[in-house]
Amino acid sequence: MTETAEKLFREALDLTPNERVGLVEELLKSLDMPDPKFDAQWAEESEQRLRAFRAGEIESHSSEDVFAELSRG
Repeated sequence: MTETAEKLFREALDLTPNERVGLVEELLKSLDMPDPKFDAQWAEESEQRLRAFRAGEIESHSSEDVFAELSRG
């Protein structure tokens, strides 16, 4: 942890339990922010996969087959 983070952590320990919970929730929420660049990359990847599937370039497998294979290890 950086010195700044360590200082914030020590200060956070002085908060009430409810305040700490609120702080943790807000920090976690801040990590789950949408990233338009990342979303655009996934959209393009999805489109490429769909085109390849429709062109017969890739196969699909049922979820039952996938989970059966995973359970076999």
